[in-house]
Amino acid sequence: MDEKDWIAIRTLYEEKNISRAAERLYISQPALTYRLKNLEKEIGTELFFKIKGGIEFTSEGIHLAGYAEEMIKKLLKTKDYILNMQKEVRGTLRLGVSSNFAQYRLPKILKGFSNKYPHVQFNVNTGWSTEIMQLLDSSNVQLGILRGNYEWYGIKTLIHKERLCLISKKEVDLDNLPKLPFINYKTDSSLKNLIYGWWHDRFSEPPLVTMETDRQETCKEMVKHDLGVSILPEICLQPTDNLFTYALSYNNGEPLLRNTWLMYNQDSLKLSTVKNFIDYLNKNTNHL
Repeated sequence: MDEKDWIAIRTLYEEKNISRAAERLYISQPALTYRLKNLEKEIGTELFFKIKGGIEFTSEGIHLAGYAEEMIKKLLKTKDYILNMQKEVRGTLRLGVSSNFAQYRLPKILKGFSNKYPHVQFNVNTGWSTEIMQLLDSSNVQLGILRGNYEWYGIKTLIHKERLCLISKKEVDLDNLPKLPFINYKTDSSLKNLIYGWWHDRFSEPPLVTMETDRQETCKEMVKHDLGVSILPEICLQPTDNLFTYALSYNNGEPLLRNTWLMYNQDSLKLSTVKNFIDYLNKNTNHL
């Protein structure tokens, strides 16, 4: 088995469908099928069988998929350390970044770092912070930038705080908020809990939810058209939105804040790409 075999097995195990796996691997379906048949001959047993709509792995295939995943991780780690032995900072930086931070802050950070270290490449995964946490736990990324509070056994550094704000098209009285149409959006549990906690601290009535949207930008567009109000992180708001914004606080006057954390393992600091990126990020934290 070689690296291409490992990647093919892992991809097929994730997709459970040869056509979709071939698309992800950028090869033809017959080419993938041929590679898999040769692999079964080499191993000496069936690795999967066809079912309606896809395939299922045999017990041997599941074991091999786990082996492939481990070998891919070991190979990436070996490449990282070999590149790290060179004086010049080069290699691939694997990041997991929460969606909002990735959209509004990360491009500028990566551009600045790339200008300083032009031989570093980026492999970036974005998603909800819960998803980034899973990538960190499985060592699929070297660094995680997450929003909200999560348990982490490695190094965890606070890099940014931001207010949560009520947004509206027209000026509103916050005391009348339970009577106003409220627009919800899908997000991770940490932000939901933060908003719900603030609401229960301020009001005894639930919000009057009149609309559910798939993401924050859609929600903001609905507010722009005066279809309701909502609560969004400050990072999402721009002066060009032309909306009324109200920075929220608890009853005791404490501001409603959402934290952004940088998380990584101590061992990652052995890599010059990771260490230099962390140093760069810490130096530029005040500009986030």
